[in-house]
Amino acid sequence: MTFEDATHAIIATGNRLDRAGLAPATAGNYSVRLPDGALALTVSGGHKGRLAPDQIMRASAEGVALDGKRPSAETLLHCLIYAVDPGAGGILHTHSVPGVVLSRALRGAREIVFDGYELLKIFPGVDTHEGRVAIPLVDNSQDMAVMAEILRPLLVAQTPIVPAFYIRGHGLYAWGRTIAEAEYVTEAVEYLLACEWETLKLERSGA
Repeated sequence: MTFEDATHAIIATGNRLDRAGLAPATAGNYSVRLPDGALALTVSGGHKGRLAPDQIMRASAEGVALDGKRPSAETLLHCLIYAVDPGAGGILHTHSVPGVVLSRALRGAREIVFDGYELLKIFPGVDTHEGRVAIPLVDNSQDMAVMAEILRPLLVAQTPIVPAFYIRGHGLYAWGRTIAEAEYVTEAVEYLLACEWETLKLERSGA
């Protein structure tokens, strides 16, 4: 995929995620790993549902801007994912009401567990709904280096790597071999988060 191809793909994905309610205000950031190892990613700020080509930039695998534009503060987390998962080719960071509220309600939890859902089959190595998948749940921080060091051992310890994690009260990171696959994972996980939030509400109401 060329940088131009990646730019068009990121813009199209941003439009779809915005229509799905997963890209409020200027929230979120998206990236694609290019054949030379560099990244095409969204610049800091800007509404992801109304992206223009000049809002997509190039950065090194370490997150250093290659074209003078300003990357998102969370670019380091994209770099971490690409470093620990060689198969990752596209990453999406989204924000939904169910996910944010659920992650805040799960005080003290270090993972979000999905059990018995048909959409579990979106995850690598899962071919039945009769299973259990857990994604890491980490506390939010403005220090991306600290967050990266917390996340690194959690991701490396997984076999296979589960292509998603959640930042409490903040949002989802999900990825795939391509940006299209990352979108499938994102939609599936956001759906599962909504299901878990509705289930938790029922349990707490005694229904």
